[in-house]
Amino acid sequence: MREARDIIIKPIISEKSYDLTELSKFTFKVDKRATKLDIRRAIEEIFGVNVTAVNTINMKGKPKRQGVSSGHRADWKKAVVTLVEGQSIEVFEGGVS
Repeated sequence: MREARDIIIKPIISEKSYDLTELSKFTFKVDKRATKLDIRRAIEEIFGVNVTAVNTINMKGKPKRQGVSSGHRADWKKAVVTLVEGQSIEVFEGGVS
């Protein structure tokens, strides 16, 4: 089994994901090979919270171009984690000033 910090890459902080925090849902960029069970265990280990559901989305990389050269960004995986009512993750708290 991989380490929890290798599975969870970083939190995704955007307007949409910030609005989901009111519903106890938090969004993370995760390893493409991670399963829902891996993600659940990693979140519970790192943040010490109880997870009720994990939804995953495979995101396609956007096409990019610089001058004549063209290519695309790497594909990645997004996970939306639902916590038990009343629990929260500190990374998403505080707001933007």
